[in-house]
Amino acid sequence: MDLLLIVSIGGSRVALDAAAIESVIELDALSPVPRAPAHLAGLSALRSRVLTVVDCKRALELGETRFDAGEIHEAAVVEVDGHHYALSVDSVVDVVEARGEPQPVRAAMGAGWERVASGMIETEEGPILLVDIARLIAGPQQGDRAAA
Repeated sequence: MDLLLIVSIGGSRVALDAAAIESVIELDALSPVPRAPAHLAGLSALRSRVLTVVDCKRALELGETRFDAGEIHEAAVVEVDGHHYALSVDSVVDVVEARGEPQPVRAAMGAGWERVASGMIETEEGPILLVDIARLIAGPQQGDRAAA
């Protein structure tokens, strides 16, 4: 892992493996998906390709992003298991170089963060939480969804 995409989700700066990111886009229009899990905000299109939009705040149980008409949201586009996703984040901050391999997280972070954490990784700006993209897309555990 060489480069990290630093994003803000729910007011926290975290890292995504930049090698897994196809592009960074601005989302402006979503089509709702009836009966989809709550953390899936809807569908969007990118160059004739359908993207499933993941509300990262909701996937981490940190609240909900409002996707009101006319509002623009930043997102990182990824492909997991042959499906394309747009990970809606508060903001895309920077691309930085990783300095070493992920290390175990040694602090309590809350259930959502603990579920998606791959470890802490050192950068030029200090350590930052590395997020597992597939676990983020999976969203809250099935039992947690019933309570939401």
